[in-house]
Amino acid sequence: MRTAVISDIHANLEALQAVLDHIDTQNVDRIICLGDILGYGPSPVECVDLVAERCEWSLMGNHDFGVLYEPTNFNVAAEQAAYWSREQFDLESDNGISAKRWEFLSRLRVRVLEDDFLYVHGTPRRPINEYLFPEDALNSPVKMQQIFELVEKYALVGHTHVPGVFTDEPDFYPPDDLDGVYKLDGEDKAIINPGSVGQPRDLDPRASYVIIEDDCVRFFRLEYDIDAVASKIRATPQLLDWLGERLYEGR
Repeated sequence: MRTAVISDIHANLEALQAVLDHIDTQNVDRIICLGDILGYGPSPVECVDLVAERCEWSLMGNHDFGVLYEPTNFNVAAEQAAYWSREQFDLESDNGISAKRWEFLSRLRVRVLEDDFLYVHGTPRRPINEYLFPEDALNSPVKMQQIFELVEKYALVGHTHVPGVFTDEPDFYPPDDLDGVYKLDGEDKAIINPGSVGQPRDLDPRASYVIIEDDCVRFFRLEYDIDAVASKIRATPQLLDWLGERLYEGR
């Protein structure tokens, strides 16, 4: 089974559509999402509708949680975006569409275990909120050990918006170091981050996602219309302009 894994869309419709269009050329069997459909971007309603339509299932990210419940421990930009996104969901409350969207969000799961793969948004230790940064492989040995103890074979995580593979050496390998392909050898444990569709933070502004095949995970990077997204953000007073500007820099 070929599974496309997307994550951290952050209400960026142009990036999401570019990724879905590319996935449609890859003969995949299904699409799954690791969460953070919402947050920061100007198209929360459209992104939720597309994920609900196209993905077999999605996880709950911290920004999805913030919109559904309360945006606690968010910075000002993220908090404002969460409250504004909530308002967009309620604009169509008279025809039942809003209720369906809220129901979809409320049904997002925190973790999914399928065969050798564990899927979470953050980490297996704290699936919604904990970050697993590339530098943790060298600087946080206890954290890495505790997290890998919760991984039977492979895990897919998002949240940091940085694509790559953690091994239990421990080490971290960006996709370029792997020529864009990580081999699933069945022997070593690995934690794989597909990167972010709508808010890349590895200094590469292109949208990122992966496809899991029988024996490997393939990383993909795609150009999309950043100008269009940044213009939408600038036209939305509740969203800070720099949320659009940083898309050009991939940070």
